[in-house]
Amino acid sequence: MTKYGLIGYPAKYSFSPAYFAQKFEDLGILDCEYHIYELQDINDIHPLVHSEQLAGFNVTIPHKQAIIPHLDYISEAAVKINAVNTVSVIGGKLHGDNTDYIGFRNSAQYALPPHTKKALIFGTGGSSLAVKFALRQMGIQYASVSRGDHAEFTYESLTAGDIQNHSLLINTTPLGMHPNSESCVNIPYNHITTKHLCYDLVYRPDMTTFMAKCKAQGATVIGGLKMLEIQADKAWDIWNK
Repeated sequence: MTKYGLIGYPAKYSFSPAYFAQKFEDLGILDCEYHIYELQDINDIHPLVHSEQLAGFNVTIPHKQAIIPHLDYISEAAVKINAVNTVSVIGGKLHGDNTDYIGFRNSAQYALPPHTKKALIFGTGGSSLAVKFALRQMGIQYASVSRGDHAEFTYESLTAGDIQNHSLLINTTPLGMHPNSESCVNIPYNHITTKHLCYDLVYRPDMTTFMAKCKAQGATVIGGLKMLEIQADKAWDIWNK
């Protein structure tokens, strides 16, 4: 039996096991399994891979950057992004890659209004790095917003003009994720308009609080499920190339 999985903490609410189970069924594959491995300490990754005999795995919060020193090889895209969400195990060696940026780019590009030139990214974690890489590929300028001093804006400093000057708003934080679905980033939602596209990387629930608040202002909204499906399919391609 060939084993794949998801490494993260917490990870028990992930869509990945059900998605891959359906993929295996659709492809008529009977000898593959996909499991969740909630790993608090990334230093335990090699014993886990060895004991479970993993052929590959996905990486989620909070390990997308922390896993990099534990890898034997990292793709050019993952180096530029400085985050890894897909790992192949080849001859006992860990090969890191990133498919998050493909998932975001491919799911967002067809919904972008033609006037989109600037984006605000809420959050500065590993997922935000993939989003930034995708935006550079798409020719869209961006600025980050966080609670600390590692971004161009803080949530408290955002003005009406800041929201109006950035027609693409992207939540890369876990705020709003089930089971804490009532939470959301604290921004001046009343300045969002019909000219905005608001993208939430959170996929559960389907309509997050962030999305609902933006939609109430007339904005177009996208949830994170399609991005996850695309990045999962790309991970599968990498594991089987």
